[in-house]
Amino acid sequence: MNTKTPKTTKEKKILKATKDTNLAKLVWEHPDTAEVLTDYGLHCVGCFASTFDTIEAGCKVHGMSDDDITELIDRINEVIEFKE
Repeated sequence: MNTKTPKTTKEKKILKATKDTNLAKLVWEHPDTAEVLTDYGLHCVGCFASTFDTIEAGCKVHGMSDDDITELIDRINEVIEFKE
């Protein structure tokens, strides 16, 4: 079974996460973000739902507020930008 995310020439690498960023693609391209997601209670990074859920959708399912989502996205973007 192939678990790799297919790449096409039209797809662009995630340079900055938004509430509409797909969870699976985010973790595929930036594996270090998985730790941030789990720290915020989103253990769905390994769940099949992550293949079609956005950051916002996953957060809402887990009862996170808009402020929590903004804080999470800011932290994810720090990891993407600074690799920390």
